[in-house]
Amino acid sequence: MSDSKYQEQEEIFSQIMRAGRRTYFFDVRETKAGDYYLTITESKKFTNEDGSFHFKKHKIFLYKEDFSEFHERLKDATSFILKEKGDEVISDRHQKDFVKPSDSETKTDKDGDSTDSFTDVKFEDI
Repeated sequence: MSDSKYQEQEEIFSQIMRAGRRTYFFDVRETKAGDYYLTITESKKFTNEDGSFHFKKHKIFLYKEDFSEFHERLKDATSFILKEKGDEVISDRHQKDFVKPSDSETKTDKDGDSTDSFTDVKFEDI
């Protein structure tokens, strides 16, 4: 097989999604039998101490016979997350070294309400 023919097979369809230090590649490829399958690759950039960088990649191969069930499981899992936690990205509001305080560290007033947040001010007390 020539390099040009191999290149044509590798470039059937491709999409890229950038997400911070991660990049996701969705590539349609062709089997030796001429059928198509999907590869999903996660590539994450890491910086070395000397300023150079390298990438770690993880790849999933997904074949047509699994598309329907994969789609359903992905839809179920993402729906569950959105239902339970909403679509706000919680990590965006915290610093990298954020540590959630334990219940014993949370300050409460005489009514047992948290005093750590401005929204806990009772205006009728003013």
